[in-house]
Amino acid sequence: MNPRTLLLGSFQAAVTAADPLHVLPPHLPSPPRGRTLVVGGGKAAASMAAAVEAHWPDDAPLSGLVVTRYQHSLPTRRIEVVEASHPLPDGRGEAAAMRMLASSRELGPDDLLLALVSGGGSSLLAAPVDGVSLKELRQVTKALLHAGASIQDINIVRKHLTRLSGGQLAQAARDAQGLALIISDVVGDDPGAIASGPCAPDASTCADALGQLLRLRIALPAGVRQHLEACASGRLPDTPKPGDPCFARMENRIIANARGSLMAAARYFEQHGVPALLLSDRVDVDAQAAARQHAALAAAARFRGPLALISGGETTVTLRPQHGRGGRNTEFLLALALAARDQPVWAMACDTDGIDGSEDNAGALLEPDSLARAGALGLRARAMLDAHDSHGFFSALGDLVVTGPTRTNVNDYRVLLLGAT
Repeated sequence: MNPRTLLLGSFQAAVTAADPLHVLPPHLPSPPRGRTLVVGGGKAAASMAAAVEAHWPDDAPLSGLVVTRYQHSLPTRRIEVVEASHPLPDGRGEAAAMRMLASSRELGPDDLLLALVSGGGSSLLAAPVDGVSLKELRQVTKALLHAGASIQDINIVRKHLTRLSGGQLAQAARDAQGLALIISDVVGDDPGAIASGPCAPDASTCADALGQLLRLRIALPAGVRQHLEACASGRLPDTPKPGDPCFARMENRIIANARGSLMAAARYFEQHGVPALLLSDRVDVDAQAAARQHAALAAAARFRGPLALISGGETTVTLRPQHGRGGRNTEFLLALALAARDQPVWAMACDTDGIDGSEDNAGALLEPDSLARAGALGLRARAMLDAHDSHGFFSALGDLVVTGPTRTNVNDYRVLLLGAT
C-alpha cells in the first residue's frame, strides 16, 4: 500500500473509532419510570441523537433537542436537531439553549435527563447571562480565539458568561436523574472542560475568568466587565461548585476520546505491517512548536523499515492582525515541512471533526517532495508560514484532506510515517 493511501486509511480508522453510532449504544441506560428528555450540543450532537433513537425502545417516552453546527445535522424522528454557528455563537444556538433550560426545569424525580455532549458545544449552546449581549459574547470569544488561548482558558471565560455551561444544566434539572454521555475533544478528558461542562461541577470562578481576560489583554465590553466584577465580588451567584447537591444524581461519562482513536489508528498501521508508536494524546502547545518537536523525534528515531509516530491533542495558533487562511493542522504540517526538510517524511495532520479551524478541509498531507513541488510553483514556504497561510500552501499542491463533516470530534490526529517508500 502506498504511503498516501496508508495515511488516509489510518485517519479513517481514527474517526470510525469515535463514531457515535458505534460507541454510544452500549452506554444507554434503561428507560426511567417517567419520561426521558434528551438535550445537548456539539459537532457530534446529531449523530449521538440518531444513535439514541435507533436503540431506544419505541414504547418508552423520548423527546428532546440538540444543537449541532451548520451542515452537521441528520434526520431524526423523536429528538429535534437545530443547527447553529460555531465557533462564534449565534441567535439560533442561544434560543435552543434557553429552551433546554426551560424543559430541564420541568423534570421530576422519576424522569431522566440524558445529555449528549461533544466538542463545539460551548459556542453552540451559548446563551449569554443577563447583562451580557450576544454581540459582546461573540466579541470576547473571537478575541480569545485570535489570542491563541487554550480551550481550557477559553472555556473558563465562557462558563461564567453563559447560562447553561459550568454545571448549570445539571442545576436546572436537579430534581431528575441525569446522565451525560460525552465525546471528549479536550486534553485530559475533564468533563468540566468538554463543551464547558454543562453537567459537571465548575472549580473555576468568575474571578478566574476575569483574570484570564486581563492576562491575555482582551478588551472587555461593558456588559462582560460588569457581570464578571459583580460575580467575583459576590454580588451575583457563581456557577455550581464540586459538592453542590445538584450533582448528587448526575453522572458524567466519557464514551470516546482521543486515545481510543489514536490506538485504533495504531492498530490499522500494524495490520498493514507498519509498527506504530503512540507519542502522546495530550499535545497542547503552539502548532509550530509541536512541529519542531515532532521533527526532532523523527530525526532521533533509529528504526529499520517503516515506523508510524502518532500523536493527538489540540495545538494552538496565535494570529497576527493580518493573516492568511489555515487551521492549526495545516500550520503544523507547513512548520514540519520546514523543520524536517532534510528528512524524507510523510505526514498527515487532520481534525477528527473534518474541519481544520474554520476551513472546509480536515487537514492536509505532507510528502517528502512537498517543498520541492511548492518551490516549482513559486511558493515561498517560510513566508507563507509567517503569514499563517498554510491552507493556501497545501491547496496549491492539491494536498488538502477534505472529508466533510464527520459528526464526531476527538480533536486532532497527527502521524509521521518514517522510512516509507
